[in-house]
Amino acid sequence: MTDLTHWNAFVPGQEFSFQEQAHGPLAGLTMSVKDLFDIAGHPTGAGNPDWQSSHAVPLEHAPLVQTLLHAGARFVGKTITEELAYSLVGENAHYGTPVNPHNPDCIPGGSSSGAASAAAAGLSDFSIGTDTAGSIRLPASFCGLWGLRPSHGTLSSRGVVPLSPSFDTPGWMSKSLDHLSRVGDVLLPPDHNDADFGLLKLALPEDIWRLVHPGFDAVLKPFMDRIASLFQGVINDQLSQNQLIEWQDAFRMVQGHEAWSLHGEWIRSQKPHLGPGIKERFEWASTIADGQAQVARTDMMRHAEVVHAYLEDAVICMPTVSYLAPQKGHASSAEDRTHALSLLCIASMAGLPQITMPLAVLDGKAVGLSLVSRRLSDRQLLSLARKIQGLNH
Repeated sequence: MTDLTHWNAFVPGQEFSFQEQAHGPLAGLTMSVKDLFDIAGHPTGAGNPDWQSSHAVPLEHAPLVQTLLHAGARFVGKTITEELAYSLVGENAHYGTPVNPHNPDCIPGGSSSGAASAAAAGLSDFSIGTDTAGSIRLPASFCGLWGLRPSHGTLSSRGVVPLSPSFDTPGWMSKSLDHLSRVGDVLLPPDHNDADFGLLKLALPEDIWRLVHPGFDAVLKPFMDRIASLFQGVINDQLSQNQLIEWQDAFRMVQGHEAWSLHGEWIRSQKPHLGPGIKERFEWASTIADGQAQVARTDMMRHAEVVHAYLEDAVICMPTVSYLAPQKGHASSAEDRTHALSLLCIASMAGLPQITMPLAVLDGKAVGLSLVSRRLSDRQLLSLARKIQGLNH
């Protein structure tokens, strides 16, 4: 029997199991679900006890969860999230820090921290989380998992506590690419973009690679060389004209403004206890004026168009996160966080699919390598990942 308490992946009292049917494409697979998703008859906590106590217990499952149950998956528990999903660290002041099974002395990453812990520890075959600014991709990278952020808007977010609807999307992660793909077969609509990836270039944009840990290039190069064989050559053309940090500034402004617009009234009226980092982030978000946010959104949409044009003849390949998982209790530097968000915001602001692949290790820590492709090419991206896995075996 697995000791669930050792991993601290599940919300206390929310590790329960049920299955609606034993047949279907996901029969035999177990799933854990981030505590932002409604599960009928059980409170949705959003990582905060005050949120849980001030919201009604849902009467029905979130539609995405219902779809997975209908496909035969067995539910095994609700996983810890950072409060209202507004952090990439993975620590929760109320429930503690889920263990990173790949590096137990390091943070798991967030906000889908418990989801990553459960999948990496084998407590569930796959974990459902959400990704606004990297909350699937970063913890999947830190915990050595496959993870997919789908194209924005392709999956239902009904019955899911929002943070910033312009960017929020459900996603999932797993130790197994086969399991990741089986979930995709159930959830993803047909691709609208069916251009052959093999006719595209593999892009390694130099402005992205300039922001990442200096050791990443060496450990990832053998994989990138093999991946390049699936494309019509490699390009290093800049994506942003060295403006990635400005891009993430605009993204953060829009995200923060939406987060306060959604949750500010509840925070003001309920005065919830918010943990360190989350509290300050909401306080900052409360200062963003509507006009500031509108300017930032206009800038961001312009940047997104640049990304869409870049992907007309390329697939971007880059480290998922710009730095290695920090030790617990040792916060990453402001520069590291800015650089990480500069990478993660690309797919978020342009609504693109991104898959992170657990291909490399540096100094004993997991290093995810990501592919970002044109919007609504999610199934092709999963297919490409399967080809890459075949090349590396």
